[in-house]
Amino acid sequence: MLQELHALPAGLAETGPRDLEAALGGPTLIHLPGDREPPLFVSVLLHGNEPVGWNALRSLLADYRKRFGTLRLPRTLSLFIGNVSAAASGVRRLPGQPDYNRIWPGCESPPTPEHTMMQQVVAIMRRRGIFASVDIHSNTGCNPHYGCVNVLDNRYLHLAILFSRTLVYFTRPCGVQSLAMSRLGPAVTLECGKEGEKHGVDHARDYLDACLHLSALPKHPVVSRDMDLFHTVAQVKIPEAVSFGFPPGQADILLSPELERFNFRELPRGTTLGRVNAHQRVRLEVRDEQGRNVADRYFSIAQGELRLKLPVMPAMLTRDEAAIRQDCLCYLMERCDDQFPQRQ
Repeated sequence: MLQELHALPAGLAETGPRDLEAALGGPTLIHLPGDREPPLFVSVLLHGNEPVGWNALRSLLADYRKRFGTLRLPRTLSLFIGNVSAAASGVRRLPGQPDYNRIWPGCESPPTPEHTMMQQVVAIMRRRGIFASVDIHSNTGCNPHYGCVNVLDNRYLHLAILFSRTLVYFTRPCGVQSLAMSRLGPAVTLECGKEGEKHGVDHARDYLDACLHLSALPKHPVVSRDMDLFHTVAQVKIPEAVSFGFPPGQADILLSPELERFNFRELPRGTTLGRVNAHQRVRLEVRDEQGRNVADRYFSIAQGELRLKLPVMPAMLTRDEAAIRQDCLCYLMERCDDQFPQRQ
């Protein structure tokens, strides 16, 4: 399924995300030469409804071509363009497809041809070597721009704070691009705010430009005051058997219309996320880093309300019901303290 190219096809930089499937035919890994090696590895459109990364790269490549009269890059770039068939329809993934950001080496899901493709991408980049890896995403809900790392190493943290002082460290879900690529070198996931906002494209474009101009990533410690570091402690899902929605609808769970304003806010114990149908037994699926269901630790139902039992900070809460079903309701985070694993 994987197509590998060593030049940018004519007209590709002018091609919108919905037309990439017609232009490329499928997922494609493109290697573009630059003045420095090893390459910066960048993945875009792992989710078809998040074109921010591709639009940022299109803009950046057009600028280089305009500036130099040819596509001259300060560092070699290896670009993986992912789920172009889903992008053609403007959806996260098509029915029957796996999530392209849950099938990288290290995942726990049953193998598919798409799993094999991601293994091929990693094997190719292992042979080529990487300077760093950047996976670019956006959100369906209102979230700040932030970077995610999976390894607490100073080079990884410096790579992330180049994008934002707000950082998230996580080790689950498994099978994500950044976890797989972090075994090859510094890796970061960019979350560029709500999809469709021009600032997200501009921010990602400027970040990639900066990464291409870097000669090295610092190894010295990041000053604590230069970042706000959070640790993802659990992923929250609504089981398929449980219906949900927003007022004035009818469902097992009616989520708060103000849900998105809770993102990246440190919520106190007792905060209400929604109302529960008194005639239904509702139990969320809340998995910690070890994959254990810890719903009873974080949530309670009292007086018909779904409430937090502990103070936490959620991320990726959204009113997009399709996104909730295909991914999750949210992630729960805690601010890192002195008990957090020592940074290297």
